[in-house]
Amino acid sequence: MKKRILAFLLCLSMTALLLTGCGGSANIESGAAQQDFPVEVNGVTIQSKPEGVAVLSPNLADIILAIGYEIDLKARSAECTQPDLKVLPEVTIQDAEKMKELGVTLLFTDTKPSEGEAKALSEQGITVVTLKAASSRSEFTKLYAQVGAAMEGGSTGYEKGEKTAKNIFTTLDDITRIIPNSDVPATAVYVSDLEGSAATGDTFVDVLLSSAGFINGVKGMTGGKVAVSDLAKANPTYLFCAAGLKDQMKETEGFKDLTAVTEGRVCEIEPELMTWQGRSVISAVSQMAGFAYPELAESSGESSEPSDESSSDESSSDDNSSSSNTEATPKPTEKPTPKPTTKPTPKPSATPKPTATPDSSSYKQLQKGDSGDDVLKMQKRLDELGYMFTPCNGTFDAGTEQAVMDFQLNNGYLTTGIAKPELLALLYSDAANPA
Repeated sequence: MKKRILAFLLCLSMTALLLTGCGGSANIESGAAQQDFPVEVNGVTIQSKPEGVAVLSPNLADIILAIGYEIDLKARSAECTQPDLKVLPEVTIQDAEKMKELGVTLLFTDTKPSEGEAKALSEQGITVVTLKAASSRSEFTKLYAQVGAAMEGGSTGYEKGEKTAKNIFTTLDDITRIIPNSDVPATAVYVSDLEGSAATGDTFVDVLLSSAGFINGVKGMTGGKVAVSDLAKANPTYLFCAAGLKDQMKETEGFKDLTAVTEGRVCEIEPELMTWQGRSVISAVSQMAGFAYPELAESSGESSEPSDESSSDESSSDDNSSSSNTEATPKPTEKPTPKPTTKPTPKPSATPKPTATPDSSSYKQLQKGDSGDDVLKMQKRLDELGYMFTPCNGTFDAGTEQAVMDFQLNNGYLTTGIAKPELLALLYSDAANPA
């Protein structure tokens, strides 16, 4: 009888230990966890897969889109202006009851809510995860893993987020490899206003400048602020700035005498491309590299102007597409003054455009906004080659456009995001370069 009692107690103890182990939160600090949920993300425990997600940070929204988890989004803030999210209802941090009604159980923000706001959200059963923007490559990858883990678990979501981040860096590194060699590396600075706000060495823009082939002229500074006198000392070869600042620089003391300004090497870039950390970072780097090294676009053999074949019916469609697309990489409207050095020779690692392009007569141009079997076929081929990170649904959306741009970049074409017949012919051929 005593043996039976002891055996029973031992069984109960083992069961309790097993239950305790299963109930612990997945630890993702050192990598992907063995389980999905519960999972702890940045000090917050998420018990199960969220029924619905709201996002109040445009940066985090961009990352969610990059990973391909936008289907779980139920609401967004007004600042999240990505075209793919416009259909979602707008909310603020004070709209706890509204979010609950929309089915939200997880909220992403980059600003910690007040004590009162946190209490109201908790009472509605909404878990809040606060995540700041990354300032380095390692932080970028960690941020993607955290977002993925919060939405899909410490194993599944973590690995998906990490893989997406690594693929983005692969694309950025591909751009870096095709930057022409130069004995004198070009310096560049990104300024977001004329009051001293600049991308110093402790910001993620420093990473983007490096990927585009530049040395950050204010890399040794921190805090995102640079005195005009220090900018004058740096005197960068190129200046990148927020839209609307280029003409102002020509009339502003401290800026108008900079070499980049006097020699016409200033390029305006939409602020979202420099501050959001989704796949838009690829567009930012492509645009900066294309401005400084126009020969990259010229050597691709593609023109940003519509061809004779598409100038009639398709030209209006092109215009509509470009006006609604915030992620496409526009060709600079003003060709910069060449660098004061001998024209460099492209690195051997550059990906050349195939010398023989397969027959394109059986394909028609596809672009953002299109839908149907042709789009689905293209998506499946892009997915097969490792370029698709969003569902193959037959709709040419922002994710599909980015996949096309990545394919173009990796196969020696100008990154327009438009799949012309000759590009499709290459895509379906054995000559297509995988991701």
